[in-house]
Amino acid sequence: MERKVGIIDIGSNTMRLVIYVQPQKGGPFKEAENIKMGVRLRTYLNDEHILSNKGISSLIDTLHSFQLLLHHYKVTDITCVATATIRQAKNREDILRIVQERTGFNLTLLNEYEEAFYGYTAVIHSTDIKEGITVDMGGGSTEITYFRNRELVEYCSLPFGSLSLTLDFVKGSVPTAEEKERIRQYVRSQFEDLPWIFDKKIPLIGMGGSARNLAQLHQHLINYPLAGIHQYEMDVSTIQEIKEKLKSLTLTELQKLEGLSKERADTILPSIEVFEMLLDSSKATKFIISKKGLREGILYNKIDEQDDISTSLIDIGIEEIIQDFHINIDNSRQMIKIANVLVEQVNKINKMEEYITKQDRMLLEQAACIFHLGKHLNDESSSHHTFYLLSNRSILGLSHRERVRLALVASYKGKRTFRQYIEPFKDWYTREEQKKMCLLGSILKVAQSLNITKRNVVDEIKISLKNNDWIMDIRCHDEYKPEEHRIEKQKKHLEKLLRISIIPSFTYSCPSSLPKTVK
Repeated sequence: MERKVGIIDIGSNTMRLVIYVQPQKGGPFKEAENIKMGVRLRTYLNDEHILSNKGISSLIDTLHSFQLLLHHYKVTDITCVATATIRQAKNREDILRIVQERTGFNLTLLNEYEEAFYGYTAVIHSTDIKEGITVDMGGGSTEITYFRNRELVEYCSLPFGSLSLTLDFVKGSVPTAEEKERIRQYVRSQFEDLPWIFDKKIPLIGMGGSARNLAQLHQHLINYPLAGIHQYEMDVSTIQEIKEKLKSLTLTELQKLEGLSKERADTILPSIEVFEMLLDSSKATKFIISKKGLREGILYNKIDEQDDISTSLIDIGIEEIIQDFHINIDNSRQMIKIANVLVEQVNKINKMEEYITKQDRMLLEQAACIFHLGKHLNDESSSHHTFYLLSNRSILGLSHRERVRLALVASYKGKRTFRQYIEPFKDWYTREEQKKMCLLGSILKVAQSLNITKRNVVDEIKISLKNNDWIMDIRCHDEYKPEEHRIEKQKKHLEKLLRISIIPSFTYSCPSSLPKTVK
């Protein structure tokens, strides 16, 4: 039965409603609706830390609009949380009561640990990073955690965010050099009480709107060839380059920048100062952007409470693709079995048991599950559609580099199209890595040809080497003419790469003892 979850996140800068749908129990949740409202509650918090009546009215009005959507989607499992601004408001108890009375929502006020924990949870459930520091800069607070072996070790919540830094330190529309220096001094003083962030030399993972906008801005500046920002990687020098490009721009010019949300144009520069200082203090190896944050952390926590989560992140991502494109998994399993027979022979030829390594085999099996999935959209352009869909789709547990590699193998048609697809990314991979991807793709081409009718007719394959020829003894339990015809057309890719000749020999299996799978 379909399960729906609504999560309302009341932040200092924005309020957001996300509705997630789980089509079947144990399956992945999909984002069905994502509505953001730039309420900026922080601006309604006065010097006495009282949220004004106008601010409360804006809060209630936005919640009412969210209610309409929740009613439309028939969502009854609703979690409504608030963070720094309401947490810091002296009249927070009144706010919670008013929200309950006027909307019916039971507003949960997250404490500092909970806000940090949910961000950490989101990273653990959406990346395969083993050790790192997370930073989630909201409008009114900044949560930082340190995890090792994917276990939370340290956490803190600092009393500043992108909006509060702007309100407290910037007098004009953009910060001056002196104001930036005061921001740095203030942030540096906050870091002094966090000895566990210094000199870690591990990835820094950024969450929240400021981090996402920074990544989107950089992608536009360099004409990045992929869509999506989850697990997008930058380094300290990249942040410095962005900072240099933006330092002389006016607010109007910032608002016109591609990739930068207009509502964050006045807060992006203070945010960059914080990210740069944290990268420098921790001696981070890279800055990785996580599209998943607080809301997803809450969702994953719900899933962990009710479902058995034991599958790897990449397998979850592949399974989601299989479901979305209604892929025949039995055909994929047969391709994998055939491909593994070919892999064993390739390793023998190279006189190396691990020429095609364990990691290569994993990539091969993942690609086999979704090989040429683009045919579900357009059979004539299945390779092109496959590469575009996979390279631009966020797949949990895969970096952008790994995602493109999967797309190149799963879309393999031949060396000419491979060169076309890899052109924007050729500096990402060595010549040996490119050769290996072509080899894996060619193996899948042969495996696909031996099950072109999707009837799993091949029972057994034995390969013997004679001079420079592969003699393939292929035993089938049913009509094999389509497979025989297809392999003659597709074997050339593997032959050219290995500099061999493949001679397939098809025969019928003995009816009295038919094996059901490839040996």
